[in-house]
Amino acid sequence: MRLSLRLVAALIVSIAAISVVFAGLQVWSAKRRRRSDLEMEARSLAERLAQAAERPLARDSRPDLDRIVEQFGHGEHLAGVAIYDAQGYPLSLTSGLQPLVAVRLPSAEEEAVQIRGHATFVANGRDKLLVYALALQFNHRFVGSVAVFCQTDFIETLSDRTWIEALARAFVQVTLIALATLLIVRWSMRGPIRRTAQWLRETRTGSASPAPQLPEEDLFKPLSREVAHLARSLREARAVAEAEARLREAGESLWTADRLGIHVRDKLQGGTLFAVSNREPLIHVHRQDTIEVMVPASGLVTAMEPILRACDGTWIAHGSGDADAEVVDAHDHLRVPAQPPQYTLRRVWLSSEEEGGYYYGFSNEGLWPLCHIAHTRPLFRADDWACYQEVNSKFADIALEEMRDTHQPFLLVQDYHFALVPRLVKTARPDARVAIFWHIPWPNPQAFGICPWQNELLDGLLGADLIGFHIQSHCNYFLETVDDALESRVDWEHFAVERGGHRTLVRPFPVSVAFPEGRSELPSTNSVYLLRSELFKRLGVEAAFMGIGVDRVDYTKGILERFRAVERFLEKRPAYRGRFTFVQIGAPSRTHIKRYLDLLDEAEADAQRINARFQAGRWKPLVFLKRHHSHEEIEEYYKAADVCMVTSLHDGMNLVAKEFVAARDDEQGVLVLSRFTGAAHDLQDALLVNPYDTEQLADAIALALDMDADERGLRMQQMRRTVRENNAYRWAANLISELSEIRVEKATDTASAIATTGSVPTKVTMPS
Repeated sequence: MRLSLRLVAALIVSIAAISVVFAGLQVWSAKRRRRSDLEMEARSLAERLAQAAERPLARDSRPDLDRIVEQFGHGEHLAGVAIYDAQGYPLSLTSGLQPLVAVRLPSAEEEAVQIRGHATFVANGRDKLLVYALALQFNHRFVGSVAVFCQTDFIETLSDRTWIEALARAFVQVTLIALATLLIVRWSMRGPIRRTAQWLRETRTGSASPAPQLPEEDLFKPLSREVAHLARSLREARAVAEAEARLREAGESLWTADRLGIHVRDKLQGGTLFAVSNREPLIHVHRQDTIEVMVPASGLVTAMEPILRACDGTWIAHGSGDADAEVVDAHDHLRVPAQPPQYTLRRVWLSSEEEGGYYYGFSNEGLWPLCHIAHTRPLFRADDWACYQEVNSKFADIALEEMRDTHQPFLLVQDYHFALVPRLVKTARPDARVAIFWHIPWPNPQAFGICPWQNELLDGLLGADLIGFHIQSHCNYFLETVDDALESRVDWEHFAVERGGHRTLVRPFPVSVAFPEGRSELPSTNSVYLLRSELFKRLGVEAAFMGIGVDRVDYTKGILERFRAVERFLEKRPAYRGRFTFVQIGAPSRTHIKRYLDLLDEAEADAQRINARFQAGRWKPLVFLKRHHSHEEIEEYYKAADVCMVTSLHDGMNLVAKEFVAARDDEQGVLVLSRFTGAAHDLQDALLVNPYDTEQLADAIALALDMDADERGLRMQQMRRTVRENNAYRWAANLISELSEIRVEKATDTASAIATTGSVPTKVTMPS
């Protein structure tokens, strides 16, 4: 109530002040208009008086002049008239004007009244009179002048009346507006605020609905948005707390974002965390007249972002969006995400030549096929290698620049794009703890040995204090490669490499996803069925069972093998024709590379061929969605699918498998998983298959669709328990823990100079 009264009081004062100002303007305007009107009347009378008096004045006929003055000297607001001779002395005037005309008017030699009439105001006691004088000529000779005297007291009287009327109207308006405002405040503001407060109270006590009816008016949108964020945070915190309480009862421990944040801050002990990757966590792109934010569907982003959020770190990445440069500050920094900002993104700009040589060339036409051994020949070009070195040096320089004022920084380098960065940074900052995580497989030594620059790559990687892979076999292959290629000592007992006085640990860290919490009860079978029907309706397909695949269009993902397995399944199980549809979400990737464009064409041609063979009416066996989908769109398909197929020919981990498991809060659905993925080591209750065996893949689809609900539930429960306990936060915690326990070398003179002067080398050169 006090707020309403303060609001109304402020409104009254404001409106009253505005009304007084406008009333003053109105009075001033009216007074000016009335004076102008009076002057025009005086001028008109003076002109008629002059016309009548010219001839008698020229003849000096006093009786005629007296008669004319008597004729014109009476009227409303008129005090009188006067006729003057050429020397400016009065000849005839209305009685009572003698005191006012005692002063002579300008003579013939003066110009004040010769050229035109002249108006002025003169005092008459406490009043003022308007005097309008006009020169008279006869036969081109100045013979005298006339003057009209008008009373002006009525103007002040009318102005006072206008003031009173304006203030009275203002008082009535202020009163009515204040009453209306009070009613509007109570009706349109107190009601929504009361509903919001009630919903917040219910949320705090745990009884609120998940979809509140918050005010939608523009005035309330910022409040509604923040209230929704706050409520979601409360629900998530309550869910995590409940989950941790349940796990504590079972003697287990669940890693959450909050726990990771505390853990990271404790391990860093005041240090700052930096990450380097090619992929940025969000991309700004132009869409018509606006700038939109895209979150890339990337396992690296899924795994890395919780760490940066937890410790307010800095993520250094290539700015690839066409609007990226428009949203950063003068130092190429951007606080992300928007609500609320939790860490800093530093964008690095690359020319098209650098991107073509370093990313599309050496990284993805050389290292990618080399490490995946997916029967695509690696291409190694000297120009691409030169670009790779140059870009690695650029990112190392920027990382050092960001670390300039940081004591004992932590650096997490991500993936095969930056194999040289660890050595470059460690050479300049021996006090930095440096780790690199290799997100793709590491091949056997014989396979990796075909790379012309394997020694330089290995030396760059061994600049790190810690090298992480997804599984132990990749660690073993890496150590074998180092043992074969470089002069070093491999410590197989502790899985470490000593080279040039520096020790590098090699460890497996199985990456995972952030498991969603906060769902207290299982979705009904009917709700999943309705979601599946809705998705089929959007696709324009009629079917009963859904299979789903989610991949970048890449030759390592086994998309063609998956399509042929669906074809073979329909051949062997004709009863599922017209009932089973497989939906492939295929995000186009690396289309600058011919092999990827060819694969996209092959996949589309295969889908069309299979559809042409089996399609009937509104049903078709394959739907190929060739575009990027948001996480929300993909999750709907995860939840609705009867079977998810992950058929990678070779993969480091493959987070799609874990994302599917995490999304199935109904504890149904079957995962068909390639045994050549890192995820196969964790998800033993999936149907593990050889993706090259079409018959086995087809039989796995049949087994998944025919499996009874109890077995599906038991398998999914076990996989969800695994993903939940070994989530992305645990992965990050293990990585940070291992890195923080490494004893770094003492700072050299160079590093000391950096800390003292705050400067870094402008260019870091690879050691020979």
